[in-house]
Amino acid sequence: MISSIFLWIAPSSPGGGSANPLITLLPFILIIAIFYFLIIRPQSRRQKEHKKMLEELKKGDMVVAAGGIVGTIAGIKEKENIVILKIDENVKIEVLRSAISSIISRE
Repeated sequence: MISSIFLWIAPSSPGGGSANPLITLLPFILIIAIFYFLIIRPQSRRQKEHKKMLEELKKGDMVVAAGGIVGTIAGIKEKENIVILKIDENVKIEVLRSAISSIISRE
């Protein structure tokens, strides 16, 4: 039974010669291509969009920080990559620029 399964998975070529290496590698090449187009490429596109969004932040934008904190940008410290968020009257916090997950509205 096991030998018949093995013959079904890896049939030998007629004449006892070895199989074409390209045909042997074709499934692996297809799997790599599928991973690239379904996983790697969309993820890199999302990273580029997020990076562009972070570069376009400005004072007055209403944003959501990682962790769900919603606030308005009161200032940006460019050297330290820190954003000062005003979350209520007289309440300001500093978060890393990379912690901003999305922009709710522009000024």
